[in-house]
Amino acid sequence: MLKPYTIRLFVPDGNPNTIKIIDKMNWTGIGLEVSRNAWSQYKDRKEFEQAGIYILFGYQEEENDLPTLYIGQGDGVKSRIEAHEKNKIFWDKALVFVSSNGGLNRAHITWLEWALIKKAQEINRCKLDNSITPNEPILTESEKADTQEFLNEIYSILPLVEIRVFEEAKKIKVKNSKEEIKDTIVVSTQIEEIKDTIVVPAQEEGFKRVFLEENSWYAIRISGGKLNDIKYIAAYQTAPISAITYYAEVESIEPYGDGGKYKLNFKAPAKKIGPIKHTTAKQGTLQGPRYTSLHKLKESKNMTNIF
Repeated sequence: MLKPYTIRLFVPDGNPNTIKIIDKMNWTGIGLEVSRNAWSQYKDRKEFEQAGIYILFGYQEEENDLPTLYIGQGDGVKSRIEAHEKNKIFWDKALVFVSSNGGLNRAHITWLEWALIKKAQEINRCKLDNSITPNEPILTESEKADTQEFLNEIYSILPLVEIRVFEEAKKIKVKNSKEEIKDTIVVSTQIEEIKDTIVVPAQEEGFKRVFLEENSWYAIRISGGKLNDIKYIAAYQTAPISAITYYAEVESIEPYGDGGKYKLNFKAPAKKIGPIKHTTAKQGTLQGPRYTSLHKLKESKNMTNIF
């Protein structure tokens, strides 16, 4: 059952982009978020000398990809992160959790490492840089209960420092809609079509593998006010085709990765449309997602009239 809670963020140098100290009432732990660029400046803090768990966070490939995480532990996390600064290039910030009263031992932090890796694998909203999946360490019943509670506190903190990859992506169910009926809202005596279709640019490889074979499309930024309107998605195939060629009805929308992006799941395989050519539409028309209505999409012969 969810319950209210408060966390405190302390910024020692006044710059929230370098280091934050994270504290929570009645918690036996303490968290630190430190940027890679500021690590050399703050690595000698006493907290990093303690036994603890750490999460390295960043992006390994292109911007639209899932975030990459490395989850580790150490009797003193400083030496471990020092090594990763030299041999892991993807991360741009580290989250460290240690005990505020020295209560974490090697067995506890090994269990926390195992639990976080297992959770990340189950949720599947990130890429794990860990090459080995550890087995669950053996703890006594009471130790496991206490360590699980410590882990729960970590989970409650992570979303507040923009780490959401341990949260299950909750799907937004799209209401059923029929293609032959236009979605409209009546405003006084005028009828305005709802923009129920998102048009996304797609390169050939991703279009075939994801849009046509996986019946989905992901890493899309969607305006919050549009989430409840979207019922369809259309693909604009980039050069040399330069046309909208397929569309699909959307069954559900769910968060994707950790950067405020979404994945759209199709109700059925995509259908052909058009092709609706770029023609005289302005340059850059489809560099990112755009919104229109299915009715306008089906009635248009070129992209000039769609947006």
